[in-house]
Amino acid sequence: MQIHFTAISEPSLPGKKWQNLFFTHWEAYKTWLIENETEKQSVDLQTSQVALKEHMPEMWPTYIRLCDLAGADEIASKFLTGYQPPFYVSGCSNAVLEGDDIQLVRNYDHHPNLFEGVQLFSKWNDRRVIATSDCLLGVLDGMNDKGLAVSLTFGGRKIIGEGFGMPFILRYILEFCSNVKEAVAALIRIPSHMAYNVTVVDKSGHYKTVQVAPNEKAVVTDAAFTTNHQKRLDWPENAAFNKTIERSLFLKNLLKEEGLSASDLVDAFMRKPLYNDLFKEGFGTLFTAGYHPKTGQIDLYWRGKQRSQSFDFFQEFQEHINFQQRKKRSKSFGLPFQGHTAKNITYSKPSLNESAPKEMTEHFLSEVWSAVESNS
Repeated sequence: MQIHFTAISEPSLPGKKWQNLFFTHWEAYKTWLIENETEKQSVDLQTSQVALKEHMPEMWPTYIRLCDLAGADEIASKFLTGYQPPFYVSGCSNAVLEGDDIQLVRNYDHHPNLFEGVQLFSKWNDRRVIATSDCLLGVLDGMNDKGLAVSLTFGGRKIIGEGFGMPFILRYILEFCSNVKEAVAALIRIPSHMAYNVTVVDKSGHYKTVQVAPNEKAVVTDAAFTTNHQKRLDWPENAAFNKTIERSLFLKNLLKEEGLSASDLVDAFMRKPLYNDLFKEGFGTLFTAGYHPKTGQIDLYWRGKQRSQSFDFFQEFQEHINFQQRKKRSKSFGLPFQGHTAKNITYSKPSLNESAPKEMTEHFLSEVWSAVESNS
């Protein structure tokens, strides 16, 4: 399987390059929207625009410009508000490595056919932004020139409610927030239509992971890693498929390793259990990204390929990335022994799989979220 990944530089108001991006992908998005409309009637355009003005009013001038560039009809105009998109599922893992060069590393796990494959350098408002695009103006992960980096992972729950798609919220954060405190405030204030875990990091070395879900209070944590579940396993079938517990436990142990370097962490993300190769099933790692808030550098990784970008030196490029589908799914995973660096990681015997007893899962969750505290 293959994806075509493109880096686009348009560090100004949205213009011809964003317009080309829109027309490249719009028909596929429009088909998706219409198909979902037959199953569940969505909100109307007026309601969507009112919600945008209420929750993200600073985005309104940009929204109007994007609609003009797109020659947007009612369907496109509604979609570009970011309000109430259809339900969709991805995988993903995030981890933060603390230290002098704090780094946010993430894997994005999804189906290759449902990925725009675009890194966009823009300046739509006061901040320059480099981000992986989704939903034409949304953000899967990215960083602004204030040194604020963000990345999402699906929260692993079927719940859906009134709110915005998380990629649209992350776009807003990168456009108008400067640090973790401001980003967390936005995540608490702006309603999300699905459950997500969002990691935010800034150049001061601060970071938070925020769990959001529709009609629920956001939960702000000090967790340095996240996969695809929240405080409890609401969707066990999804958890078993994407091995969220196994990946989370792996990261927990990995980040405890003495002497773990930034390159060690990236190397671990390029291998199982964090790296996934079930591309046809919609759960393949389409890219790995490393964000360095203090230096403004962004590294993109694929097996055998690497690209580095920054706000001072951003280069447009096109890459054809080939993926190999796994022939047989493994039913187990390994944990690193403590005391070994990720560079030459040693694996223990498989200790957790889909048939893990309920008690083990509950114990694990209580460990992972022991530092969780609800925002008052």
